[in-house]
Amino acid sequence: MKEYFTVGKIKYEGPKSTNPLAFKYYNKDEMILGKPMKEHLKFAMSWWHTLCAKGSDQFGSNTMERTFENSNPLQEAFAKVDAGFEFMEKLGIEYFCFHDRDMAPELATLKESNEALDKVSDYVLEKMKETKIKCLWGTANCFNHKRYLAGAGTSPNAEVFAYAAGQIKKAMDVTKKLGGENYVFWGGREGYDTLLNTDVKQELDHYATLLTLARDYNKKSGLNAQLLIEPKPKEPTKHQYDFDVQTVLGFLKTYGLEQDFKMNIEANHATLAIHTFNHELAMARIHGVLGSIDANQGDMLLGWDTDQFPTNLYDAVLAMYEVLLNDGLGKGGLNFDAKVRRQSFTDEDLFISYIAGMDTFARGLRVAARLLEDKVFESFKATRYASYTTGIGKKIAEHKVTLEELSEYALAHDEIHNTSGRQEWLEAVLNQYL
Repeated sequence: MKEYFTVGKIKYEGPKSTNPLAFKYYNKDEMILGKPMKEHLKFAMSWWHTLCAKGSDQFGSNTMERTFENSNPLQEAFAKVDAGFEFMEKLGIEYFCFHDRDMAPELATLKESNEALDKVSDYVLEKMKETKIKCLWGTANCFNHKRYLAGAGTSPNAEVFAYAAGQIKKAMDVTKKLGGENYVFWGGREGYDTLLNTDVKQELDHYATLLTLARDYNKKSGLNAQLLIEPKPKEPTKHQYDFDVQTVLGFLKTYGLEQDFKMNIEANHATLAIHTFNHELAMARIHGVLGSIDANQGDMLLGWDTDQFPTNLYDAVLAMYEVLLNDGLGKGGLNFDAKVRRQSFTDEDLFISYIAGMDTFARGLRVAARLLEDKVFESFKATRYASYTTGIGKKIAEHKVTLEELSEYALAHDEIHNTSGRQEWLEAVLNQYL
């Protein structure tokens, strides 16, 4: 079989290694809190950025050098399967994520596109059986084609809605065929640019209808995947309906869907919403909807989704801290929804980027585990909120007090003594663990 990458199998060489094509911190069998590192970090390859991104942007043409490129779109799709599984095997990545139109090309009709997807996914299934690599999640690209210029589930054109529903059904069928444990909805163009031409109530109703139909089909078809919504506040539309975790939660509760969906949290989307990555993870965790993670990072100086590989150790520590507090990600994992920079165009750059991201989260996991074992933050929080464990605070916490009783208590206790939040000290302690 043809080898598409000249890079060999990536090995763990430890933190003292100077080899750019070796793991310094990701040691898949190392035990962390009672289980191997690879079980904490279910890394996944993104089919789109890894195999489909060509390095173009709005100001320049393709730059990537990829040996699997072919002028015939279907032949290229098959070559990408071989290249992708070679890439995952060499990195020791055990999962992948895909959009339907990444895996197989969009052809003239939906029927032709479906047939192409069947052929390519059949071959993917063969490679999965051969390599034991699994599908973390699938999804449908209902945002790129011009038919989706005004959205998919929120389009004012009912024919577009119907087409999107058909495309989603097929993507769910393929996800089932490949044994995907999750199915993701990213509302790429589910939003608006101006209220002058938008009936927001109708669009939200229609989007809820589409999600309800997908929820029902998930059960009916036997897919039974964990359904995930991926929040993003803007881009490409100015106002995306899935702005952040709390916005999505409000939407789901309005339409009675809060028990049917969890969240796929992307770091770069969090920062676009002017949140930190760990904020969004925490909001999802405390509401019981933390499902999976798109591991990347953005550039705080830029106002768009740059999808950079995650190398920020501080963010990785705080992210894995939330994951550990959540007792892991269950069916979810860590998908590298990230692309190499336009100037990093070689195969070696692609491998180095994944190594850097995997090492960053491995370090983040180690540090987060130590912080939890030492109860650094949890002990401080317990002390800080101790007033709710006795006296009037306990009554408040147990909902055994009225507003009148609290008023009487306040009148009799004028002298209040607050304690320091000690933020700077805690930040310094965190730095000591890095």
